Amino acid sequence: MLRLVSRRVAVAGRKDGSWQKRVKFSTAVRSGRLEGKVALVTGGASGLGKATALEFIQEGASVVLADVNAQLGRQAAQQLGPKAEFVECDVTVEPQVAEAVDFAVVRHGRLDIMHNSAGIAGPPTATDVARLDLASFDLVMGVNVRGTLAGVKHAARVMSPAGAGSIICVSSISGLMGGLGTHPYAISKFAVAGMVRSLAGDLCRRGVRINCISPFVTLTPLVVDQFTQLYGDVGRQRMEQIVDSVSELRGARSEEMDVAKAAVYLASDESKYVSGHNLVVDGGFTSYKHLNLPMPEGINP
Repeated sequence: MLRLVSRRVAVAGRKDGSWQKRVKFSTAVRSGRLEGKVALVTGGASGLGKATALEFIQEGASVVLADVNAQLGRQAAQQLGPKAEFVECDVTVEPQVAEAVDFAVVRHGRLDIMHNSAGIAGPPTATDVARLDLASFDLVMGVNVRGTLAGVKHAARVMSPAGAGSIICVSSISGLMGGLGTHPYAISKFAVAGMVRSLAGDLCRRGVRINCISPFVTLTPLVVDQFTQLYGDVGRQRMEQIVDSVSELRGARSEEMDVAKAAVYLASDESKYVSGHNLVVDGGFTSYKHLNLPMPEGINP
């Protein structure tokens, strides 16, 4: 188990200002809502995982980043500073998930927060179920569902004896309404939200909370890659325009930090009585839809 330390761990020793600039560090004084807590973030090398790790650290936590991409993971740990460490982890391989959890416990003495952010989208294929590639489906489910469940399982293994802990899973608006994503991705995200509901009762009896976050479309590297496959290299500004065109909340845009701050709430003691909840961060997108019925003659809309 401890062979992991020399084989896969990169301990950060500096901060990189370019990362701080890109994610727009807040200048507000932080309250230390996670002061002294220990968090493990899967998918922590980039995107929502990295943004969440950053927010956790700014709120006082020590964070272990776990990701299959060792190069990006080590860079992320260096950029996030001395309170971040990296461990290589493929969430589809359960022993590696167990090792990542055990490393956090050995290194820090406990695990307070498990943030399951690792996920893939799969190819942006046609929505015709008759042409569904089941191999691609299995791959997406293996990472998004089985990988998340492995994270929950092994976090529960170490949190249960302590009688406390917060487990957070990342779902999506694609797991709330049909037609918002490809079938493999959407089905996997419906499953993640259902998993949280299914497991909440068991974990509540152990003193462990579990919740999930369902974000709107956010231009993470994963989404940018999907857009590039669909639209070509149109540039970030055009991608932002595309996202804005389908957003319901005018004057605001879904950003990585919005999701990360939601995770801070679920990880902190502020949400001590919240479990089994799906925190939707979508600017009202899934709250309502207009029917757009044709108006009868003589009636002004």
